[in-house]
This record gives sequence, C-alpha cells and structure tokens, in this order.
Amino acid sequence: MDRAAMVDMILMRQSASGSTNPGLLADMFRGGQADVHAKDAINSEATHSRQSMRAFLSALRGAGELASIAQPIQLDYEIAGCLAEIDSGPALHFTNVEAASGAVTMPVVGNLLNSLPRFALGLGTTVDQIQASLLAAIEKPLSHRVLPSGPCQQEIIAGPSLADELPIPRFFEKEGGAYVTAGAIVAKDRVTGHTNLSIARLMPLGGNRAFVGIAPNHHLAVLARAAHARGEKLDIAVCVGNHPAVLVAACLYLGLGEDELPIAGALLGEPLEVVRCAGSGLLVPAHCECVLEGSLDAGEPFTEGPVSEFHGMYENYGAGVVATFSRLTRRRDSIFQIILPGYHREHCLLGGVAIAAGLARAIRGAVSSVSNVAVGLGGAGRLHAVVALHAPRPGEARKAMFAVWAAVNLIKQVIMVDDDIDPWDPLEVEWAQATRSKPERDFVIIPGVRADRSEPLERGGTIGKLGIDATRKEDDRPDWELARPPQSALARAREILRENRLA
Repeated sequence: MDRAAMVDMILMRQSASGSTNPGLLADMFRGGQADVHAKDAINSEATHSRQSMRAFLSALRGAGELASIAQPIQLDYEIAGCLAEIDSGPALHFTNVEAASGAVTMPVVGNLLNSLPRFALGLGTTVDQIQASLLAAIEKPLSHRVLPSGPCQQEIIAGPSLADELPIPRFFEKEGGAYVTAGAIVAKDRVTGHTNLSIARLMPLGGNRAFVGIAPNHHLAVLARAAHARGEKLDIAVCVGNHPAVLVAACLYLGLGEDELPIAGALLGEPLEVVRCAGSGLLVPAHCECVLEGSLDAGEPFTEGPVSEFHGMYENYGAGVVATFSRLTRRRDSIFQIILPGYHREHCLLGGVAIAAGLARAIRGAVSSVSNVAVGLGGAGRLHAVVALHAPRPGEARKAMFAVWAAVNLIKQVIMVDDDIDPWDPLEVEWAQATRSKPERDFVIIPGVRADRSEPLERGGTIGKLGIDATRKEDDRPDWELARPPQSALARAREILRENRLA
C-alpha cells in the first residue's frame, strides 16, 4: 500500500467515526503531534538507565530521528503500512494504538535500527567501528550484574492472554495471524547449562499460547529438542523492548552454549543489569519493557502456514513448536517494540550486521588478511557477503570464499575486494568487480551445495554458490593508481566548500 492510500484509508475511517482532523493527518508522517505523556515516559528513563530502549529512543529524538504519530492507528496492517512506507526514514512512535476491540493499548515503536548510523548510535561507536566493537565484545564478554528487581517486573499478570495484554500487529496479508517480531528469547538447558539468547517470531494462538518460528538448526530448537528427549519442556523468557546492544547480541552466530547476554554487556561497556524470572530463574535484561515467562514444548507441533521471510516473499515451513506462557511482567508504562519483518531495512540489517561480525571472526582463522566483512541489504542481510582483504597473497581470495561458505550456510554469493573498497558500499563493490575481475578467471561456481530452508531458490535441499574475486592482481596492470587532483588542491577545495556551507 502506498503512502497516499494509507492516508486515504485512515482519513476515511476517521471521517466515518466523526473524528477527522486533516491538519493532524497531514502531520502524520512528520511527527507533528507528539503525545506529551509518551514523550515524558521516554525521556524520564533516559536519565537513570542507559541500558534501556528508552535511552536509545531519547537519543533518537535528540537527533531528530524519532517521529511520534498521535493519530489513531490499528494493529491490523496500518502500523505495518506506515513502517513500510517510511522504511528508510525516522523511527516511528505510535502513541494512539487501537486493538481490534477498539480499545487503546500501549504505545508501539518501530524502525529503530534501519541504518548503519543508527547501529553506531545504539552501540556508542562509529559506523567504521561497528564490526570491531562486536568482535571485541565477543572476545571479552562482561558478566551480568544481578539485581533484586527491575523495571520490567513492575506489573505481573498471571496466565496472560497475549492478544489482550500486548499490541501485537498483523503485518502482511497472507500470513496466518499477528506476530511478536522483536522478542529476544532467553533459554537455558537444565542439564548442560547451555544458555542462548536469540530472536524468533511468535504468533499468538489464543490465550497464553503462541507458535514459535524456529529453524531446525537454530540453537533454541536444539535446546528444545534436548529437553523433549528428557521428557521436559524448555523454560524460556521472551523479552520485548530492548536496548540495541541486546538485540544485536541476540542475532550473533556463535557456537552452541556461547551466552550472548554477556556480549550485550560488553557492547554497553558495563555489566548488563539482569533480574531473575520467578518461575524458571532465567536471567533477563532488567531494563527491557516486558517479559513473557513460559516454556517451549518441542512435542507439540503446529502448522504455521505462509510467513514472510527476509528475502521479501512468503515461505511455508510446515509444523513448528508451541510455547505456553505462565506470566507476563512489564513496566507500568511499557512501550511495545516491533521489527517490521520481510525484506525491510531493520530486519535485514539486524541479521546482516551480526552475521558479518560472526563471519569476520570465523574466517580470520583461515585467512589472516581479512579486514572487514559486509552482509548488506542487496542480499537481504543473509544471502550475499563482501569480504575486504589487506594485500592478499595469491589464492587467499578463493580460500576466504570457501571459509565463508563453511561458516554460514545461508551465504550464497561472496565477492572478495581489496581493503581500499568499502564492502558496505554497493557502488564501490560493483566498481571493483567491473575493474578488477575477469569472469573467465575470477568467477567460481560451486553447484549442488546444501542450502538453508529459507533460501528462496532452494530445491531438493541444495543451491549453487558463486564466488567473485574482485581483488587487484599484479599481472593485470603495471599500476593501479587512481586519477585525482593533487592533495593540496583537494584540501583547498574542502576549505572553500566549507566556507560556502557545501561540505
């Protein structure tokens, strides 16, 4: 639905209810009418906890990158429509959310991490240092600080009806229901002690039950099957409304048993403050907005039906597992966070930034010249990687290709570039491919490789892989110097442009 159609739809609905205000509606996509109480809720938290989503929302507001929408908006498709229409724009804060019953529910925020500068802001670093910060946090995690209580436990609701207590949106027409999309799930194996933090979609099934969409090789699925084999259910806690450090840590590709929560603390630069769930003892971020405590039953299958995937199309994965939630804890003035699923910027970048860091860590063991790795939006944050190498020796580019494919099954195409190329910039990467590679020499095609189930072209469990070596080779040219004006002229030009407010 385009923006005009979205505005027309809301205008017709408001007119029918006698509440039309064209001035407010015109401000809808500019955040012209912010809800004062909601803004105060965001700003008050920022003064006493930098570990909360609210601190990040406050930073976004201060940077002019958070727009509040005060017009009534429905959970079914309208929130998704707004987020989709402004996919690369400001984060949106919906302060007047209507449930299907017509009742006003808690505020909703989305599109928080839809650009690399937003990731840098959330992680307290620069765009160039995002990957280095992630790698440093993986190598030197910080132990938690356990608090006796936290903001996320201010209210307690036993046996919650998910659809009644939480503003869970419907996103796309062919999906079977509404989804929780920003839930960071904490789980721990009672026998091995393996702890996992990850993100998976939840579709309410009525009452306190929900389908949980997990790939079979997902560590959460591994833990659930292990519990089921012992005749048990797996304790889980679904945390919604998290600081970016927690969300990014939850998306990392690490080994089974490597706990991501201490990595979130390292990203914050201080121990993550956590509280203990009453029933399971699981540790959850104290400053998140709400927590669903329950258990995952790998022995109770449910067929989900069509669901959107990161590549933008629908997939049908068949049967999955079901969770039952014994209680909901939350802040008194909680804000519900969503991530627009499908082929949208925040969804793709959360995967891409985390996968790229994991790849850099994995393949440096095989090829020490790796300087940076990108898994960008063109490949939906999952399918294409670009690896920058520093002064690669002959054969290293191909060695790195195979290391990438071995490390992450999802990656289908790998392009190798020199480190004078920004792997996150698709124009620079295409220029390197155009000027530094010969198809007959530098393209590597590997047919029939095992594929992930979310690969859009997978048939029979396999897909081909493509590697492109777009690094400089000594035999191709006597020199690789780029034509540029003298440095003194460039320095003077920058000065002139600054004086004219053009730089």
